[in-house]
Amino acid sequence: MTPQAMRRLADRATEILIERIDGLGEANAWDGEFRAVLEQQLGAPPPENGRPAEDVLEQVVRDVLPFAARLDHPRFFGFIPSSPTWPGVVADFLASGFNINSCTWLVSSGTGQLELSVTDWMRGWIGYPETAGGLLTSGGSAASVEALVAAREAAGHPERPTVYMSDQGHSALKRAALIAGVRRERIRLVPTGDDFRLHVHELARLVEKDRDDGLCPVAVCANAGTASTGAIDPLMAMADFCEPEGIWLHIDAAYGGFALVTEEGRERLNGIERADSVGLDAHKWFFQPYEAGALIVKDERHLENAFSIGEDVLQDTIWGANHPNFANRGQQLSRAARALKIWMSVQTFGMARFRAAIQQGLDLARRAGARVEENPILELMTPVSLGIVCFRVNPADRSCTEDTLEKINRQVLAHVFWDELAFLSSTSVKGVFALRMCILNHTTAWDDVHRTLEMITRLGTQALETADSPSDPARTHRTESSPK
Repeated sequence: MTPQAMRRLADRATEILIERIDGLGEANAWDGEFRAVLEQQLGAPPPENGRPAEDVLEQVVRDVLPFAARLDHPRFFGFIPSSPTWPGVVADFLASGFNINSCTWLVSSGTGQLELSVTDWMRGWIGYPETAGGLLTSGGSAASVEALVAAREAAGHPERPTVYMSDQGHSALKRAALIAGVRRERIRLVPTGDDFRLHVHELARLVEKDRDDGLCPVAVCANAGTASTGAIDPLMAMADFCEPEGIWLHIDAAYGGFALVTEEGRERLNGIERADSVGLDAHKWFFQPYEAGALIVKDERHLENAFSIGEDVLQDTIWGANHPNFANRGQQLSRAARALKIWMSVQTFGMARFRAAIQQGLDLARRAGARVEENPILELMTPVSLGIVCFRVNPADRSCTEDTLEKINRQVLAHVFWDELAFLSSTSVKGVFALRMCILNHTTAWDDVHRTLEMITRLGTQALETADSPSDPARTHRTESSPK
């Protein structure tokens, strides 16, 4: 392409992105389309001859990109949302344009240094010693795999390894254990209490039994903010158990870990500094574009012991003393320059702005929980933790069966998906269907949260009015059915 054509295309793309971001608050928070429709529009064989790039761009903006969750919408409260900064977006554009492969120091020393700097920031936020280090990953799934491979290496590659995690642990932890060579039946799910935190005494019982049976406990995975309820495991007590037992403690802090930059978050995550490894996702509560995960290990030598191999065609990349090659710390050789977006964002806004944005998420979630408790139509299902609020429609003055309540809340959620300018997702709270708000977006204001709760109240009231709910002995009051 000529420089003029390149500019026209980039200028139009920039214009589209800025218009999108500027108008997010007035758009739906989600849109989707059925495969049959998209297949008809987009499923043709590759063309033999091209067409104007501007036409291709317009088709993508019209027929492809709108059909997605608008994860950066101020009223997108589903799953774990992401709201990237504009400098982070520009950083990814630059990294792609410069065609950076941040694999070794020889191939990209500039972004290599930024990765050292950014992972050192994270080391400091966790409270790790200077022996700690790590690398940036595609996300929490890859970080979990690399952590458990390092744990297996540190344990001496036992033939019959076992791994332990809470029954609230993310599915990525189970998948990581499988990839690291742990048989499915040796992945132990430790029960949690009414507070959704792992029972350490039950963990100890399982470890003792496995050792008696000739198995080798390799790692324990703790949660620093579960995806379902935001619960934080007893990190200090788990470290007290793991250290004398010689078991690797990995903490999944994919979204919750960045609360560490606030005073409140440091208090809530006390004990995280005692883990052997911590996984973090900057594309969640640190406001970066995907992919921006991280794995930080208390002793970075464990990563190189696990992943470093002899070189052949890459032997020229061993350049200079004490120059790290990130390809020797994890599973990827070809690697995006993930540190650039984090570094540019922090340099642009400063940590005070990031700290305030994360604290705002904590404050809004707490305020939302209080509003739910005041609302006679809604019921708070779990204590508010970090940025997550779990609740449901369940009026205080009316008795409904659990089946009826689930039907009502599913109906409410369906209306939100298709008809409203906000988005929620759901979860299961000890087997009970619950609505779930995750409030992380730095552009979200109290008005967004309040409007969404009022919307749920309105939809819930309508659903209750149409529900068949005659009073009979089988129907239970909400205070009896609450999992709290």
